[in-house]
Amino acid sequence: MDIHEYQAKEILSRFGVAVPEGALAYSPEQAAYRARELGGERWVVKAQVHAGGRGKAGGVKVCSSDREIEDASEGMFGAKLVTHQTGPEGKGVYRVYVEAAVPIDREIYLGFVLDRTTQRVMIVASGEGGMEIEDISADKPDSIVRAVIEPAVGLREFQCRQIAFKLGIDASLTQQLVRTLQGCYRAFTELDATMVEINPLVITGDNRVLALDAKMTFDDNALFRHPQISELRDKSQEDPRESRASDRGLSYVGLDGNIGCIVNGAGLAMATMDTIKLAGGEPANFLDIGGGATPERVAKAFRLVLSDQNVQAILVNIFAGINRCDWVAEGVVAAMKEVGVEVPVIVRLAGTNVEAGQKILAKSGLPIIRAGTLIEAAERAVAAWKSDLSQGTKIRAAS
Repeated sequence: MDIHEYQAKEILSRFGVAVPEGALAYSPEQAAYRARELGGERWVVKAQVHAGGRGKAGGVKVCSSDREIEDASEGMFGAKLVTHQTGPEGKGVYRVYVEAAVPIDREIYLGFVLDRTTQRVMIVASGEGGMEIEDISADKPDSIVRAVIEPAVGLREFQCRQIAFKLGIDASLTQQLVRTLQGCYRAFTELDATMVEINPLVITGDNRVLALDAKMTFDDNALFRHPQISELRDKSQEDPRESRASDRGLSYVGLDGNIGCIVNGAGLAMATMDTIKLAGGEPANFLDIGGGATPERVAKAFRLVLSDQNVQAILVNIFAGINRCDWVAEGVVAAMKEVGVEVPVIVRLAGTNVEAGQKILAKSGLPIIRAGTLIEAAERAVAAWKSDLSQGTKIRAAS
């Protein structure tokens, strides 16, 4: 789960990370009022969206008067901010963050991520702040500093001082960087985060180390331990299909293809998408319905997949281990009758009671295309998608 910049800053400040003064606004007039509350002569108005690259897309504006603040905010509210991370559809702006401008002497990139190779939390830092880490890796790989944190002892001060030395931080500012690094690590571990990123972390003209921007991502599976974090979720920034799936206990990721997938098990779902691509098709989604493919759960999955207007065929691929194929087949039949599916449906069943499941599908009287193997199912799904049948013509059940 992602959160907004202002929310990440509120969290990090509670862990000792210094941030500039700022306030949230929901209208241009309120934005100007917030700036007057903050005081000063210059302010930065930032669109609050779950995406990076806001500055290049016009989502960050430096202002010197109430009028400029209102004009900048007016252009942001209700607009779709399109960055390299949002895709062409963009993300809607419904709130802005007004922050007191600070004199910047230097920008630094700082990130805490889970490193799969070492199975540890890794600090990634660079003296080239303000750039995306992908660009830094490509253009200036030698500037990147990495440090792996041993979970048994946590982040030690000597590691923080080593990072400060490698980044060329002045000795008088080292202790501030130590507090920042240790605060980020504590927030990361205590709140079950999967990423903490500050870009840029700035050194100001008056010798302060401040988090000028902040991003945090949290492990969805650990949110039950942190209700205060769950409440920060902003569904307006999420794919509505993924939000509906999450609310119904389904794992769903929307894609750009035409063949909807209903699969049990994340590994099998990934294999199904790969096989569809191998057969010449394009998957419309990743969908793992889990081990309990009850009729109700299958019906929810059908509704979710069909909410994507691009879907022109549905491939159901179930391996029944704990479950049973006859139960799954009953769920598919019941779901198709209840939901009223009008696109070709291809079903591949394997595992416990597969023969009984196939009989249920055959006797249902529904236009279900059956397949015995995954590659056969994928090929039939692609054929159905490419044929005139995918335009609404009824299909006959395969023998």
